Formats: sequence, C-alpha cells, structure tokens
Amino acid sequence: MSVPSVPSRPLEVALRVPLGAPLPELAAFATEVERAGLDGIGVPDHHHTGRDSYLTLAAMAMATSTLRLFPATSNVVTRHPIVLASLVHSLDELAPGRAELTVAPGFLSVEKAGEAQAKRAVLGEAVRTLRGLLHEGHAQHGERELQLFHHPRSRPGLVHVLASGPRLLELAGAVGDGVLMLVGLHPEGVEAARAHVRAGAAQAGRPDPYGPDSDFVETLIVPIGLGTQDEVHAWPRSWFRDGQPWLHYPSRSNLRWLSASGIDLPELGAGPDATDPASLPDALVDDLLDAYGLFGSPEQCADRLLRARDELGLQRAFLFPAHAWTGSYDLPHDVVRAWASTIGPRLAEAG
Repeated sequence: MSVPSVPSRPLEVALRVPLGAPLPELAAFATEVERAGLDGIGVPDHHHTGRDSYLTLAAMAMATSTLRLFPATSNVVTRHPIVLASLVHSLDELAPGRAELTVAPGFLSVEKAGEAQAKRAVLGEAVRTLRGLLHEGHAQHGERELQLFHHPRSRPGLVHVLASGPRLLELAGAVGDGVLMLVGLHPEGVEAARAHVRAGAAQAGRPDPYGPDSDFVETLIVPIGLGTQDEVHAWPRSWFRDGQPWLHYPSRSNLRWLSASGIDLPELGAGPDATDPASLPDALVDDLLDAYGLFGSPEQCADRLLRARDELGLQRAFLFPAHAWTGSYDLPHDVVRAWASTIGPRLAEAG
C-alpha cells in the first residue's frame, strides 16, 4: 500500500462538540478547545436539541480566532442548499477563512423531523449546487438558476461529503471538495475506502483526489475513548441504544472497513443467531480498537495518532469522542484536558 503523496504540513485535528449546553457555555467551551491547541470544532446539526448549530458556530466564531468551524453534519432535507450556502457565508464573514461545510443524506436530524434521508442523486445535486454557490456565487439547481449575492472567497475544501459506505465515498470523490470519512485507521481499511473515493472521481472525469497536485481535502473521523483497558474494552461490548450495538453506530459500514483490515466480527445483536457484543474476547477487542481509532491512556492515544500520520499520510483528523445514546450530548472535557496536557505536546514534540 502506498501512502498518498501530500505536502508536508502539521497534522490538523478538530473535535466534535455536541449541543449539550446553552450557547454561551458552548462558546466558552470553544475557547478552552482553542487554548488546548486543537485546530477546529465540528458541531452536530441536531435541530431537536432546541439549539441551532449555526448560531452556536457563530458564537464560537466570535469567541475564538484560530479554530476551523463547521457543522458535523448538515443535511439537505431540512436545510435547502441556498439556505446552507447563506449560513456558511455568514459564518465565514464572522470567521474569515475558518468556515467549512459538511453534508450528508441526513441521519438523526432527518429522523427526528419525520422525514426520509436524501437519496444519493439528490445529495449529489445539492453538493454541486453548494459548490457553485459558495465558490462562484451561482449554480444551476434543477431547472432553476440560484444566486448568492455574497459568497466566500473561493478556496479548497469548502464543501465536504460525510461518508462511511462505498457509495457515499464514491459520491464524495465525484462531487465534493473533500470527504469526511469514518473508515478506521488501519492502512488496509483506509486504502480500501480511498479506492472508492478515487473510483468516484474517475467516473466523474475528475483528477485523482490523492494525486500530487490535487486540492481535494480528506478528513478522517477518528473515534477516541480515554480510559483504562477495562474501560475502553467496554465500548465495543456495549449497546449504543436498544437494538443497536455500539459497533453499528453510526452505521454498519464500520464492519466493512474492519473486515478490510483483517478483522472479521460475528453478527452482533440480541437475536438467537447473533452474538452478544459482551462476549467478544479480549484479543479481538484489542485488534478492533487499534484498527478503529484512539483508545486508552492519553499517551496511547497520542502514539496511535502519530502512527496513523506516518502510515496513512494523515493530514486532517476529526476526533469523535466515544459515547452511547445516553451520553450523546456530554461535552468532551476529558478529551480537551488530555489534548492540552499530553496528546498535543506529544504531537508537537514529534514535529
């Protein structure tokens, strides 16, 4: 496996921050994230919380000066592309050069709104529209020409497609400025996913996203769970919510990339023909956690992230703190403390 040819630059790491506190507290938390040395924040676009992700990002923009800020992730069902484009440009005016957009078919927000996820073709058209509006100020959307009177100065990586399965990875390669993908950290699993991004680009007549002259932006979603061995072993043996094993969250596509990494799991579940996640053996749990993300002490997490940088040519990571349904909106104070005290300094020391 060959590591993509990429310019040498520091690893950028952003953090998922849920809408788990009033907006003033979230803005104050963003200043803690910035002081800790992290590079960005992604906020879930969950309308049902009663807190708006873009207002939150705006408050964070006013409280910080360096963080990249983006929704993680918006959908094109409950927010029309021209509405999304206007929101992103408004955020960019508050935080010049720091605003980005990630989009997906729609998961929890769409479910809570009682709507269906966007079909792949609809998402693809929306991404093309968003790129036109944000890069050029106009775009064809269906039979209508849309115009955005004010738009950001065009730059790489404005519109990212969130993807974990093969078809969305191909869509990201075909239409996105970048991809935000959850495929683990094992070189073989990541290379299998990258092959789908390349295939999508080739089918669309676009250049190799991983070529030396490409400005396509890849961000790996990196699950992180801090704790003792017993504490981190508990994650893959648990349930995210009733009927959904933790390893099936946010998607069963997780299993595809673990399999590509040489880790074949039994069918997990509670049925008579399924395996109870609690019965997974220690050796298997160790292998899958190593392939999946950063788990263990802050020192172990730092070492695993450095190994991913070297093995994968990793340039951008989005930390996704491990959680279950009941802890979905807990602010990741432990990750910020670990980054400030240990992980960030270890990365800086390693250059």
